[in-house]
Amino acid sequence: MRTDTYIPRRLDDSWKIGFWDIDVAAPVLFMFFVGYLTSSKTTFALCAAIGVALSRWIARLKADKHPSFAIHWLYWHLPTSPATSMQATPPSHLRRMVG
Repeated sequence: MRTDTYIPRRLDDSWKIGFWDIDVAAPVLFMFFVGYLTSSKTTFALCAAIGVALSRWIARLKADKHPSFAIHWLYWHLPTSPATSMQATPPSHLRRMVG
């Protein structure tokens, strides 16, 4: 019995929207939505430009770093809430680890 078994090579890829990572595409999509809510063409163009600039800044910030750099940065810099807390890791305000 010979079967063609597909073996995935990249299990830990980050989520994508088209060609972009989700954390790079999210500011553009959010600012498009905000610009659409304003019902003004000039404000939509301004919001779109801000979204593109913000996503380019995030892409440059992420360059040459771990693929989950944005998630790690958010964990260490946002306040802990029950929705964002993790049980296996210490709270983000404990910066000094002993052991």
